Amino acid sequence: MNQHNNQKIRFKGYDNSLERKTIGDITTSFSGGTPKSSNKTYYEGNIPFIRSGEIRSNQTDLFISEDALKDSSAKMVEKGDILYALYGATSGEVAISQINGAINQAILAIKPNLGYSSEFIMNYLKKEKDNILEKYLQGGQGNLSAAIVKSIELHLPSQEEQSAIGSLFRTLYDLLASYKDNLANYQSLKVTMLSKMFPKTGQTVPEIRLDGFEGEWEKGTIGEFGSFYYGKSAPKWSVTDDATTPCVRYGELYTKFSTKIDKIYSYTSIPKENLKLSSGNEVLVPRVGENPLDFANCSWLSLKDVAIGEMISVYNTPNNPLFIANYFNAKMKKEFAKRVEGGSVANLYYTYLENISISVPSLPEQQAIGAYFSNLDNLIATHQEKISQLETLKKKLLQDMFI
Repeated sequence: MNQHNNQKIRFKGYDNSLERKTIGDITTSFSGGTPKSSNKTYYEGNIPFIRSGEIRSNQTDLFISEDALKDSSAKMVEKGDILYALYGATSGEVAISQINGAINQAILAIKPNLGYSSEFIMNYLKKEKDNILEKYLQGGQGNLSAAIVKSIELHLPSQEEQSAIGSLFRTLYDLLASYKDNLANYQSLKVTMLSKMFPKTGQTVPEIRLDGFEGEWEKGTIGEFGSFYYGKSAPKWSVTDDATTPCVRYGELYTKFSTKIDKIYSYTSIPKENLKLSSGNEVLVPRVGENPLDFANCSWLSLKDVAIGEMISVYNTPNNPLFIANYFNAKMKKEFAKRVEGGSVANLYYTYLENISISVPSLPEQQAIGAYFSNLDNLIATHQEKISQLETLKKKLLQDMFI
């Protein structure tokens, strides 16, 4: 690709001239309608009925009959048509239809004339969404219309370059979709395995076990398998850009960290002698929060000499801390929630946790389970980072490849 026209990105080998047209000049368009909901037979057919929230989907919640299509203003669109949302919360959303189906009045179907690319036009409308909404829906009120969309101007390169640009974005979207699907699969797998790799209440053997391990897990209480203390103050005012002592504050257990803490985001200016510093083996349990079911968002602090904030209960145990953190996250949500006290801002005192019954396997099995979930977390984090990078690239290309 090459840089031209005020740093806009262009493909090499194409004429730099651009054609200025409106959407209405280069397309035909129509919107649909909604069959009467009072006639239930209208919604017992096999024609997908696409609503504005489903324009990106390859399936629909509703289906209509041939009679519904004939007796209403609903109209058929084909796979590959541009679908543009006109009304409500989805106003300005645009996509290429993935299916043949009928549309309602909240969607404008756009069919490019010969020589113009659906992908190029769709991506231009995607890039211009915020500008369109700001211009035509001031304050978020009202709806877009076919007349508004047809009046939108765009600058068009040659048909060949339109196709090349469309192909680039289609590849990018396919890549994003693949990473998002894989991320969802890994997240679903983690939820499933957390529910099955730790024993159910009252049992001492999990439903799923890693190869090479057998026998019952040892029964005891949280207090018997370790001991607690509270962190020490690292108040918000002390967390500054020029502070030097790394710290973990309770809110970050909800917003920043997964099951293992191996990166620090905050630093406090409180003198070290007035802090509680980590040894690298602590399991951190939030002591303050809003939703009782969130108090089991526990993390292993794997780093040494990190200050631990006072609104955190610190659990030390000779057991594997990563195993324990995953165990608490997997099985202790309801047990911790039952012991939460307070109203909108609630507390969970560690003295209430010490008598909760748990079961633990041998240290080698704990380490194997911890490593299994660590690998899953790494895969999830890698996919999240890649998605973030691709979203950033997509945004930049949308801005730089269209005028």
